[in-house]
Amino acid sequence: MKSAILIIDVQSLLFDPSPRPFEADLVVGRINRVTSWARANDVTVIHVQHEQAGSEIEFGSLGWQLQAGLKVEEGDEFIRKTTPDSFLRTDLEALLKHHGIEHLIVCGYASEFCVDTTIRRAAGLGYSVDLVSNAHTTHDKPHARAEQIRAHHNATLSNIASFGVKISATTTDELISFK
Repeated sequence: MKSAILIIDVQSLLFDPSPRPFEADLVVGRINRVTSWARANDVTVIHVQHEQAGSEIEFGSLGWQLQAGLKVEEGDEFIRKTTPDSFLRTDLEALLKHHGIEHLIVCGYASEFCVDTTIRRAAGLGYSVDLVSNAHTTHDKPHARAEQIRAHHNATLSNIASFGVKISATTTDELISFK
C-alpha cells in the first residue's frame, strides 16, 4: 500500500510566537525524523499550509511560511487550504490519486482542528491513516492542556472503526521501525 506523509500547518505564525504549542521543538524534530525516513523510502511528503486573506497568515506572508526548523527538500509537495479540512477546496485528493496513495501518515497542528478534521475526512474517503501520536500538537485551551488534547485525539481517532479503514495512533519510533 503506497503511503504519503501529510504535515499539516507547521507554519511560523502557529509555532513561533509565545506561548508556543506543546512540545513545539520536539514535534518539529519528530516530523523531521519522519520525513527523513519517508524520503529515504520513496514516500511522498506533502506540506499543507493554512491561509486566510487579509490576516497574519495570508498566502506568502511571514506567518504563512513554514516553521524555520522544518526540513523541506526538493520533490516535496505543497497544498494550500482555507479550512480545517485539508481536502476541502484543495488539490489534495487529486495529488494523492496522481501518486497512487492509499495510506496517509499525518502529523502537524492543531490536534483538535485541522489534524482531526483531515484524518476524519481522509478515512471517509477510504484512506487508512497513521496519526503520528507524538508529532502533532496544539496550544493549551481554557478547558484542557495541549498535552491532554493530543492524548484525547490519539485515543479517540484510533478507536473509530465505522469508516471501514484503519486509523492508528503510532509514535515516531514505532512508525520508523515497523514500516
